[in-house]
Amino acid sequence: MSHESTVPAAAEKHGHASLPELAVGVVIGRSSEFFDFFVYAIASVLVFPRVMFPFADPLTGVLLSFAAFSLAFIARPFGTLIFTELDRRYGRGIKLTVALFLLGCATAGIAFMPDYSVAGGYAILILCAMRIAQGLALGGTWDGLASLLAMNAPPKQRGWYAMIPQIGAPVGLFVASALFIYLITGLSEEDFLAWGWRYPFFVAFAINVVALFARLRLVVTDEYEQQFQDYDLRPSGVPETIRAEGTNILIGAFTPLATFALFHLVTVFPLSWVYLSFSESVTGFLAIEMGTAVVGLAAILVSGSLADRFGRRRLLFACSVGIAIFALVGPLLLNGGQGGEFLFMVVGFALLGLSFGQSSGAVASRFERGHRYTASALTSDLAWLFGAGFAPLVALLLASQFGLFASGIYLLSGAICSLVALVLSQRLEVGEGIE
Repeated sequence: MSHESTVPAAAEKHGHASLPELAVGVVIGRSSEFFDFFVYAIASVLVFPRVMFPFADPLTGVLLSFAAFSLAFIARPFGTLIFTELDRRYGRGIKLTVALFLLGCATAGIAFMPDYSVAGGYAILILCAMRIAQGLALGGTWDGLASLLAMNAPPKQRGWYAMIPQIGAPVGLFVASALFIYLITGLSEEDFLAWGWRYPFFVAFAINVVALFARLRLVVTDEYEQQFQDYDLRPSGVPETIRAEGTNILIGAFTPLATFALFHLVTVFPLSWVYLSFSESVTGFLAIEMGTAVVGLAAILVSGSLADRFGRRRLLFACSVGIAIFALVGPLLLNGGQGGEFLFMVVGFALLGLSFGQSSGAVASRFERGHRYTASALTSDLAWLFGAGFAPLVALLLASQFGLFASGIYLLSGAICSLVALVLSQRLEVGEGIE
């Protein structure tokens, strides 16, 4: 029997959490985080190579910008380590407040920081420091609401409720792309590079403030605190969690590897490739990203129904196979002009939505109750680090040296890792008698 299927008597006594209220809190929190993410990602292609690395040629400038981009993913597990201790000593509300305050300050810090023409190499150091601070803060934004939502879901609707937190990604991409389109088309190039690019980071800070109060309204109330305790959603020490759940954490991190690699290879990487390789306006491609974000949102919604009907593991296995095929065909589409780019994005976002919708907590049911809270956070951190942290940098470097097909081989390797992890997870569950 899965650990997840056992609901403690205390939980029934105190009543289930309000699912609609939980869902709204989760979507608000995730949308704000992904808006931050995509604001920085788009700036990594359109802004930072020119204002922070003007001494480099366009390709090298984007590669250096992507290297700075990856720093947040490296810092994120350390943020989980730090903020887990803060959570254990002072509570979830204090941890979340400090984490979102740090995230907001780092984001606003990017908006205020000098560029290379003013501060030279110090500007690059400030950018890297702000990016590391963002990563540390993201490690502390894990509030457990997504886990609480999943554990309160009706048994036959777990796939549906599992996809709700993932809605934040297409929402964040849509809003961030729209904001950059507005600024690029409404300002001269000189004004955009001088000050216009800073505006989205101010907006991100404001959204973080709204998200903070929306999430604190849930996590610090007596009702929800009781729910966290009933389901043993309490922080455990990172070292002891790794000792107890290390194997499951690794399997959980590699299970969505194809999904998270695809995440960047249909959002950040193609924007950089089009920007560097073609003379067409980047606003046109950002508009395509807005439209296909809607496709991704629809696919995420569909993933919930498919997972409940056929099972999450079967859906993820089928998606990994589909991503493997897309890895071989996608480069041909991306090099096929505007029509090919559009088809690349539509197919890519459809696959991404189906797989990303169920990628969260793919093996969470195997975590022991007392370690599920921290183990889920670590699994998420490592999945993003292994699958997405270096994806834009590696894909662009390979494509620039060996052609677009090489970036497809990189994605194919991620799909193979996911397939192996899914098979291994199933065998372990059968061996433990919890299939």
